Amino acid sequence: MSDKDYLAWPFFEPRHAALEQALDAWVAQHIAHGHAQDVDAACRQLVRQLGEGGWLRHAIGGTAYGGAGDSIDTRAICLIRETLARHNGLADFAFAMQGLGSGAISLFGSDDNRAAYLPRVARGEAIAAFALSEPQAGSDVAAMQCAAVRDGDDYVLNGEKTWISNGGIADFYVVFARTGEQPGARGISAFIVDADAPGLVITERIQVIAPHPLARLQFTDCRVPAGKRLGEAGQGFKVAMATLDVFRTSVAAAALGFARRALEEAMQRATQRQMFGQVLADFQLTQARLADMATGIDTSALLTYRAAWQRDQGRKVTKEAAMAKLHATETAQQVIDAALQMFGGLGVVSGQVVETLYREIRALRIYEGATEVQQLIIARELLKET
Repeated sequence: MSDKDYLAWPFFEPRHAALEQALDAWVAQHIAHGHAQDVDAACRQLVRQLGEGGWLRHAIGGTAYGGAGDSIDTRAICLIRETLARHNGLADFAFAMQGLGSGAISLFGSDDNRAAYLPRVARGEAIAAFALSEPQAGSDVAAMQCAAVRDGDDYVLNGEKTWISNGGIADFYVVFARTGEQPGARGISAFIVDADAPGLVITERIQVIAPHPLARLQFTDCRVPAGKRLGEAGQGFKVAMATLDVFRTSVAAAALGFARRALEEAMQRATQRQMFGQVLADFQLTQARLADMATGIDTSALLTYRAAWQRDQGRKVTKEAAMAKLHATETAQQVIDAALQMFGGLGVVSGQVVETLYREIRALRIYEGATEVQQLIIARELLKET
C-alpha cells in the first residue's frame, strides 16, 4: 500500500525510512514479481544484483569486511526483507540466505575467516548457506548425528544435512556437527566448509511448493581445517542460536511483506470486480474481511519491529522474536488466503500474484522454527519469568 506511516513509528530512525524508500524504488526498477523457470540461475543473478546494488552490505556485520555497520542492524534487515518480499519472494530468499548463511561468520568468525568470506558475500560474489537440519534433527537440534572428529590440524566430517537452502549453488556452507565435548546440544561445533571440499556431495535437489534452491548434502571423510571452526569446540549450538536470533525476526518481516502485497492485490480486486450490480468492496462481508486483514498486518508489524528495535538496543529478544515470527507468519497465511478467495478461480491460476504469494508463505510457518516451536519458546520464556 502507498501509505507508509509505519516508517514514522518510534522504532525507526530517519535512516531506516530512507533505506526502505531507496530499496523500494530500486526493486521496482530492477526486479520483477513472479517465479523464474531456472531457479538456480535466477537466484545467482539476484545475489549479484543485490550485491551490486549495495543491499547485501546490510546482511553482514563489520565495516572492515564490507558491512554497512559494525554489527547487523536488525531493523534494517527487517525492512529490506519486508520490501523485497512485497516485490519478489526469491529476492527476499536470496538476501536472507546471504545473511543467515554468513551470520555465524559475522558473529563468531576469526579475523582471517571474516576477511576471506564476508566481503565476497557483501558484493554478491559468493553464495552462503546454513547447514543445520538433518533428516532426524530439524526442530530438535540435540538429535544431530552428523559428526566431526579432530584429526591433527583438521576435523573430519561424516553425515548428512537436508533442507539446506542454497544447497547446490552455494560457494560455502556453515555446517554444524557433533564433536562430542558434552552430551546433547552442548557437544556440537560449527565449521565453514567450502562447496568444493573433497568428501562433500550434493545427493539430492529438493523441489518444494515455492521454487527455491534446496538440497541434501552428504559428508564422507570431508576434511575441514581446524581454523575454519567458528567459536570454541562444543559451542555450535550457541553459534546456531545466536545466528537464528538475529534473523528470526526478519522471517516475520518477510511474512509481513507478503501480507502487505496480498492486501494491495485484494484492495484492487475488491474495488474493481463487478458483482450483482456493485463492486465486491460494497459487500459488508468483503469489508469485514479487509478490516481483519489490515488489523492483522498492523499487529504483525508492531510485534516485528518491536523485536527488531529491542534487539538493536542490545536486549534479549527470545520471546519477542518468537511472538513476531509466530503471529506474522500465521497472519500472513490467513491474509493471503483471504486475498486469493476474493480472486475466485483467477486466484489459483499459475503465475497470478496471489497464487505466487500463496505458495511463498507456506514454508515460513515451518523454517527457522515452526509455529509450534515458537509457542514452546514463548511459554518457556514466560515460565522463566514467574
